[in-house]
Amino acid sequence: MSESLMPVTVKKLLFAFICIFFFSGYAVTGFASDIELNEAWKTLSTKNYNKKAHAIEVISQQNPPQTYPAFKAMLEGQLYFSRSGRQLFLMQESDDNYTFTPLFDIDGQPVTRENKRGFKKVRINNRLRTLIRKSLAIIQLQNKDADIRLAALDELLKNPQPESAELVRPIMEKEQDARVLAAMHTLLAIMKLDSDDEREQAEAIATLSESLNTSSINALSNYHAPNKQLDKKVKAAIKKINDKRELYAKAETVFFGLSLGSVLALSAIGLAITFGVMGIINMAHGELMMIGAYTTYVVQLLMPNHIGLSIVVAIPAAFIVSGLVGIAIERSVIRHLYGRPLETLLATFGVSLILQQAVRSIFSPLNRSVETPQWMSGAWHINEVLALTWNRFYIIIFCLIVFVALIMVMKKTALGLQVRAVSQNRKMARAMGVRSEWVDALTFGLGSGIAGLAGVALSLLTNVGPNLGQAYIIDSFMVVVFGGVGNLWGTLVAGMSLGVINKVLEPWAGAVLAKIIVLIFIILFIQKRPKGLFPQRGRAAED
Repeated sequence: MSESLMPVTVKKLLFAFICIFFFSGYAVTGFASDIELNEAWKTLSTKNYNKKAHAIEVISQQNPPQTYPAFKAMLEGQLYFSRSGRQLFLMQESDDNYTFTPLFDIDGQPVTRENKRGFKKVRINNRLRTLIRKSLAIIQLQNKDADIRLAALDELLKNPQPESAELVRPIMEKEQDARVLAAMHTLLAIMKLDSDDEREQAEAIATLSESLNTSSINALSNYHAPNKQLDKKVKAAIKKINDKRELYAKAETVFFGLSLGSVLALSAIGLAITFGVMGIINMAHGELMMIGAYTTYVVQLLMPNHIGLSIVVAIPAAFIVSGLVGIAIERSVIRHLYGRPLETLLATFGVSLILQQAVRSIFSPLNRSVETPQWMSGAWHINEVLALTWNRFYIIIFCLIVFVALIMVMKKTALGLQVRAVSQNRKMARAMGVRSEWVDALTFGLGSGIAGLAGVALSLLTNVGPNLGQAYIIDSFMVVVFGGVGNLWGTLVAGMSLGVINKVLEPWAGAVLAKIIVLIFIILFIQKRPKGLFPQRGRAAED
């Protein structure tokens, strides 16, 4: 019986031994790789550059989470090690202090000192710099984020090398992002310009002619064509790239002009309502914008952990606060001065000074900044030349939404009907039972609330201060007069037009001279069309 069982027992023991050896081999391999990686990190603190090169290769192959910050710090001269335990630290210099943060101990506390005593820099030479840049490029090119891969390619395109092309070729087939793929083709095309085959050179020229990257035009400009045919193609490619870049530069100028025009339109829409309906020259309109901007600032102070939501909350808050202040101004000052435009101008100017001083007393004369939320930060990169910033893009959309909402109020509500009736014929509206006094108060409050909304938009573009509104009050009056007093469509068109004209003139005339030219243009235009682009209809307009 023992003889019959012996072969089975031997087989089981042999199988168990094989399993143990097999799995222990994996464990030993993993353990050995960990030891090799740890030794590689320690080697960075030695003086032997050959050993450091091998350590960098090992770290690059393993690619632990600390690889990118460590390699980047080495390039910037900010990777240090302690003399005692030879542990690696990331160094940051601020004022007269040096802060050393442990590279591996996530929970470790940074060490701040007035000097670098006890720490020594991890030194590298040009060979190691080249190796580190190559390793960083490989790490970034394998990143899941397309923007990071594109940024890595942009760095490689700044100094195109054959080694860079060798990094790109193996991963091109797997690339799905069109922008990254185009950058890869551009890099390879630049390398092909040095080819001995004229056919490859012609293909490279054709590829580079479709690229807007600065490296493309630099490579073509430095390229020496071996014959007249290729020279002609190079000149045509350079001209094509320059024409495209100029076209997209003009598109960017128009975009910035529309964003400026949106701010002008927002600031002028409220003024168009009060000036057009009530005939009031409100010099405190800029201060109502300032109140809207400060309301945004206060809302962010109350919601420090919800910056993105705070902007959404600030929109109705700014409208209500500025609207109530506007109603208070109308009920306390302006209603006693109807029919006396000069006195109204002086009175509202005095109100503007009072509001400015009140803000200085509450918030101090120092400028305040409103934090831009994450969803409004950054830019929409259409190509290498054209990038549209999200905050200006959202301001354009916001202006159009406010304009459409105001049109709906004026066209579809009882208040809008009464406002239009009073603006066209005040006496007849009173005879029909319209309480013109309350219409005036609500109209002034509506215009003031929209000025507050303009302040919300301005707070995202510039600092918030007591003199915020002074920079836009004159421009707002110009927009109202140019578009047609009391006409909302005219205000929108005039605001957008003047914004674009300003941005088109600024590159060659300067900001100040551009405004002077626009002012002269408006004066000449008003001489020809005194009622503006879209004149108001009604008996009041005729009077």
